[in-house]
Amino acid sequence: MSDDVERGDDARTPGLPWPELPPWQARTLADLAASRHDLPHALLLHGMRGIGKHALALHVAQSLLCESPAANGLPCGRCAGCHYVRAGQHPDLMRLELTALDGETGEPTQLDAISIDRVRAMIDFVQLSSHRHRGKVAVIAPAERMNLAAANALLKTLEEPPAGTYLLLVSDQPGRLPPTILSRCRKLPLAVPEPAEAQRWLEEQGIDDAALVLAQAGGAPLAACAIGTPEIQAERRAWLAALARPERLPVLETAARIEQGGRDERKARLARAVDWLLAWCADLARAACGAAPARNPDYAAPLLALGPRVARPALFRYHRAVLDQRALLAHPLQPRLVAESLLLDYRVLFDRNP
Repeated sequence: MSDDVERGDDARTPGLPWPELPPWQARTLADLAASRHDLPHALLLHGMRGIGKHALALHVAQSLLCESPAANGLPCGRCAGCHYVRAGQHPDLMRLELTALDGETGEPTQLDAISIDRVRAMIDFVQLSSHRHRGKVAVIAPAERMNLAAANALLKTLEEPPAGTYLLLVSDQPGRLPPTILSRCRKLPLAVPEPAEAQRWLEEQGIDDAALVLAQAGGAPLAACAIGTPEIQAERRAWLAALARPERLPVLETAARIEQGGRDERKARLARAVDWLLAWCADLARAACGAAPARNPDYAAPLLALGPRVARPALFRYHRAVLDQRALLAHPLQPRLVAESLLLDYRVLFDRNP
């Protein structure tokens, strides 16, 4: 990573990919665009991961910077402002994301957090006059990945923003944001789309067994699309087959799967495994109450057999521990050792519950 990226000099990040707006977010965009004159200076879009919150925020930014908006406030898509926004080159739009462009090579670089240097660059950015006289917009996504110093640096701007400034924050986990940030934003919760619409969209993307993959993702279509590849589905089956037989769970062998595919993929493979563990725990809790699994319907039989065998307090404590581990995934760690620890603790849940 170059010094330019580390210092945050790339903060406007020209050339970042432009996401298309998912069809289920069109109504929300229309509502926000129609009320653009009443939009707060700080808006927090939050909801489940994989429902298109980030794309929505960027399209709201486009509507704010469009130079020939329609009567309903939606962006025209043809003016210079819309062109610059979609090309990642609008001088009045800044995107603080976990993907940044190296200042020397222009190659995308993945970051672990949104640093204070990048937030300070954004603060300097909003203090400048608008180049194209439509205002200044900054999109911060995911907002919970600002480190504490960065979040604290943002407070004054949230409380006293320059005129014509809009800060759009996006979060999968708003509970991880400091209360001081939450109290200064208007919150807009976003729900998952209707299952029929989401399943139809997934089928259009070429996802096999769209209903099952959508269930695995908790109804979030973009998350489902990301895990719907044959390779990831095969990996999920290997993990769930191991979890279905806790007494014979091959801890070391299963954890070693984290290291397949190369060093650069280990963190992503661990993140998926953690998600599968969380979904499995949620279904175990349902099974313990006699309810059918929601996230893993294809493993209903082993889940319904295991549910009555696990003590609920122990299961809830384990689920909390896995959640805590997910919160640490952005930090340096040993993915295989984390997986081994989680699997060992999972097996213990059944040691005294024959």
